[in-house]
Amino acid sequence: MEVGQDFNHEPGGQKGTRGRIHNDKATVRLPMLLGITLAGGMLIGATFFGGAKSLNTIGRGYTKYREILQLIENNYVDTVNTDELVDYSIEKMLEKLDPHTAYMNPQDAVAARAQLEGGFDGIGVEFNIYKDTVYVVTPISGGPSETAGIMSGDKIIKVDNTPLAGSNIENSTVFKALRGKRGTDVKLTILRKGEKEPKVFTITRDRIPTYSVDAAYMVDAKTGYLKINRFSETTYDEFKTALASLKAQGMTQLLMDLRNNPGGYMDRATSIADEFIAGNKLLVYTDGKDNRYDRQTFARIAGQFEEGPLVVLVDEGSASASEIVAGALQDHDRALIVGRRSFGKGLVQMPVQLSDGSELRLTISRYYTPSGRSIQKPYLPGKEGDYEKDLELRSKRGEYYIADSIKNDPSKRFKTEHGRVVYGGGGITPDYFIPRDSSWQTNYLVQLYGKNIIREFAIEYTNDNRKKLEKLPFAEFDKAVLIDDEQMVRLVKGASAEGIKFNEKEYSRSKNYIRTQIKALVARYIYQKGNKGGLNNEYFKVMGEADDTYQKALKLFDRATKLEHGMFTYNQPERK
Repeated sequence: MEVGQDFNHEPGGQKGTRGRIHNDKATVRLPMLLGITLAGGMLIGATFFGGAKSLNTIGRGYTKYREILQLIENNYVDTVNTDELVDYSIEKMLEKLDPHTAYMNPQDAVAARAQLEGGFDGIGVEFNIYKDTVYVVTPISGGPSETAGIMSGDKIIKVDNTPLAGSNIENSTVFKALRGKRGTDVKLTILRKGEKEPKVFTITRDRIPTYSVDAAYMVDAKTGYLKINRFSETTYDEFKTALASLKAQGMTQLLMDLRNNPGGYMDRATSIADEFIAGNKLLVYTDGKDNRYDRQTFARIAGQFEEGPLVVLVDEGSASASEIVAGALQDHDRALIVGRRSFGKGLVQMPVQLSDGSELRLTISRYYTPSGRSIQKPYLPGKEGDYEKDLELRSKRGEYYIADSIKNDPSKRFKTEHGRVVYGGGGITPDYFIPRDSSWQTNYLVQLYGKNIIREFAIEYTNDNRKKLEKLPFAEFDKAVLIDDEQMVRLVKGASAEGIKFNEKEYSRSKNYIRTQIKALVARYIYQKGNKGGLNNEYFKVMGEADDTYQKALKLFDRATKLEHGMFTYNQPERK
């Protein structure tokens, strides 16, 4: 069983004909190479390789490498794939550098670029591979599949005249079948629940937009909530539209959520920070061996929200461009940073497309927050495994649960604009620590997710009640929809039928969270329809009920107000 869509998006995203890629060694690392490694959106031409510096050394190395490849190709006892050898040797060579310099073959490079582009050509459907069958999770709002009448729960039996089922079906197979140049037609054979005969739909592919602002809604009469999942091509435009809408609804204080945002383009991050910071203050600067890549970025516009309480949520999944935003706001005492210590990625990569379509993402500089701190966590070249285990080590130290477990390097001590002490060398330490809520996290819940039981149940519930639910405004839906005990018994029976052994103790811990997750997914399937902006407000409103960090953060605007006016100073994160 796999989950996929015909556009590639992580973290946590919910939109597209998107796809969660197979968990082989290369693709498991791809999200890391994507968001967490790409802080700078700079492109480069052939002049990057110009200049006489070290040409003799490079030439000698190239000659030796070419000779060895030629000897292998001509004389090695067995047939070998030279392209695979080259890719492997490049990857091993880059391991001697930093953890974020990366090489991607042409296929991975295309997937990686798609993560940060503003869209892709396809039919606009989110799908799920379950029991060797491709199911439609939901058609993308405003996309060609929705227009054609494709519905959640439909089974895709054939694409054109090619069967789309069987034990060998993979996300990549579905992507290849469904994607294509806009304006081209594709014929889907669909089997719909409750109907005996398949239906045939002819769908004209179109541009399917991807979105990075997941939610933007009013929590109450004065409090806005805005969630950004990455910093892509369209993020700043989406953000400006969302912020303007919240202000028009009377927002005077904002909760901005950057949790699990792995980063993206640096210029989108600084543009967003500029919307909150007045004057021409420094936002970020970069420094590298070659001064061509050194730059300082200052606030330059009259932002939409330069005054008013601002709370920013971060956690260990917030990296790179997310840390640029949080660092600038923290150093200028503009926002109260809340949550857990961020990832700690302060290296800037430059994407260089190679002649065969592969891509090198080369670290060219470090970035520094306005106070002068690099937030890059320590690493040893060639010890990438240790670097990638950092989050696991944080967990073992208890850092996700106890603020005192955060160990900042006293030699990397800096001060904010109003004199508060902050630290570099290991991510952004929050001003107000909120521990991870693990009370509902159980192995039983993990197994439900692994078998896709919760999502399948939500789709079934939606389809069974769609006509009634679509008539309800969300406020009425929120009051009326309750996943009762009878429905939970059905879910448990379905899980048991899929080989998940019932664990009463773990089920009791996770039960309320499961109820909330089902309801949130149902809200998404009902209310995302017709939404052209990609927002999943209803989903996040429901999930907010079970989000301990979100609920606690909403009570911190008095502290954010004092911080903004220089009345609230402290040297260590609050422990709550």
